[in-house]
Amino acid sequence: MIEYIRLAFATMLVFLPGSAVARALGRRSASTVLAWTLASLFVAWAVVFAVHSSIRLAVLLLAVIFVGASFVRRRRPRRRGSGEKSSSGGVLAVGVVLGWFLWHVAGAVVGDGLFHEGRVRKLLDFGDLHLRTVDEFKDGGLHPGYAFPLWHELDALVAWLSGLDPDVVMRHESSLLAPIAVAVAYEAGVAVFKSRAAGVAVVVAQLAIFCFGPGHGGSFTTLTQPGAAARQLLVPAAIALFFTGDRAATVAAFGALALVHPTYAVFLLIPLLAVAFWERWAYVAAVVPVGAVLLWLRPIVDQTNTHDPTAATRANDLVQYRDQLVISSPTHFRLAPEVFGRSGAVAVAALLAVPLCAAGVRERWGRFVLGGALIVLLLLEVPWLFVHFSNAVSLSQSRRAAGFVPFPFAFAAGAALLARRVWTVPLALVAGIVFQRLWPGDFEYGLRHGGPAVATWIALAGGVVALVVAVAVRHRLPGPRFGLGAAAAIAFTLPVFVHGAWHWSPSTPTDPQALSPRLVHNLRTKVPKGSTVIAPIQTSYRIEADAPLYIVAAPLTHVANTKANHSVARYRAVKHWVATNDPRVPAKWGATWAIRRGRLYRLAR
Repeated sequence: MIEYIRLAFATMLVFLPGSAVARALGRRSASTVLAWTLASLFVAWAVVFAVHSSIRLAVLLLAVIFVGASFVRRRRPRRRGSGEKSSSGGVLAVGVVLGWFLWHVAGAVVGDGLFHEGRVRKLLDFGDLHLRTVDEFKDGGLHPGYAFPLWHELDALVAWLSGLDPDVVMRHESSLLAPIAVAVAYEAGVAVFKSRAAGVAVVVAQLAIFCFGPGHGGSFTTLTQPGAAARQLLVPAAIALFFTGDRAATVAAFGALALVHPTYAVFLLIPLLAVAFWERWAYVAAVVPVGAVLLWLRPIVDQTNTHDPTAATRANDLVQYRDQLVISSPTHFRLAPEVFGRSGAVAVAALLAVPLCAAGVRERWGRFVLGGALIVLLLLEVPWLFVHFSNAVSLSQSRRAAGFVPFPFAFAAGAALLARRVWTVPLALVAGIVFQRLWPGDFEYGLRHGGPAVATWIALAGGVVALVVAVAVRHRLPGPRFGLGAAAAIAFTLPVFVHGAWHWSPSTPTDPQALSPRLVHNLRTKVPKGSTVIAPIQTSYRIEADAPLYIVAAPLTHVANTKANHSVARYRAVKHWVATNDPRVPAKWGATWAIRRGRLYRLAR
């Protein structure tokens, strides 16, 4: 309980500058506060990196931003915007309760979380910070996905202000971010459909797909990591701001998304193309910051081995992801249609609802849902388009664009269009039970069975036909009933929530390969900060998370595949050192400390 209070207090302090800026501009929504908080963090930390200072300067600059924005707010009357009343205390209260429950399913930090924890720890402990400081290798290169560690900076500030170890923050801060995730999802639904009931439907769809469907809290337990934060916080916030017409906050939100997860910013722009003609200035406000970040990242991206890959690299990628692809030849492949419905019952229902959204093609929500879904589906299912798209963003990333079909919005729209009478609500419950039994989801790494391929083809082919018919028919089709639709959406998702509650336990209670407390203590007290340690691969990966140190090598799946990192050479060198204890290996890679058989010792120079 004490840790929860300390995290809550620290989180509130981190968001205060953004809240003050939003209020100074006359906005109060959760999406606006999130956007301006990250913009404030960017300004503060950019100065820190420019002058090679420490986290203390970032705290000071954020305090200055808060005071300055508060002074402006007192002199300027609040201006109401179209999204002003989109958030509500009830929605935030639901998020707070969800956060309390998430606290109990927070397991050990493993996988990518160790990489992110290591970056947070370096931001917290080091002075003389610059962008390269947070890398895992002292003489490596920037990670193209996290070159500017914006989300890591938020985690580091929470750790510094709360006085808690980064490991505690990485495990439990998600409980404090969950209310924001619920609020921005609600605001996105309200902004797209101009209906509070539709906002509720979008929230239940979002929670069903990402939190309860997978069980064990889903990706909501990892909101402290950039990938989940970008998908569950920044994407819905960016959509909400895009459709409410807050241009300045839209720039801030898309800029933050591009820094936190660059490819996700690109993927979000794809379905928004469907409304770009009618929302041209909003689209410009979204494209400009994303384009600026991509131009800055281009030299780093050009150094990756997966960008514009060679024939050998492409062959390796096709082997690695073959279960998620339909491959005719090394230059002719597409995403497997089963990938789109792998998120479970709600995703499958959303795909089936895509053609129905032709009823709203003359309205903004219809263009976004139907047009956006068709653009994403065509991009990933037409081999010529998918191959070129994969060459640009890498195959490991391009397959993830399937998640940017606007599933929650298609589900909410479909429920509102089908719910014409009260009796459809219990029918929706029956349908939810059937869908959950048939397609509970495929959430493991890779693809075992996925969703039904026919649902993807119905969304694509049926959506094209429905669009043509809707444009040709001049008569207005029956509109959505969002209130009854929200009730139907809740009824349909109830079995998914029951499934999630039944599996409400940590997915990884402990890390079986965790370092011993004694070894961690020695690493933090005996080894000087910033030293390079050589150790077996899995041990090395945990060293960078547990102490502010650099390592020689890490698992290949958790290292940026860039020429500067020499990741394969490092991996092979450490394997050779473990087998032979060859002293030339640590000398070559600059290691001054070593761990063998669980024992830490200093290397002779």
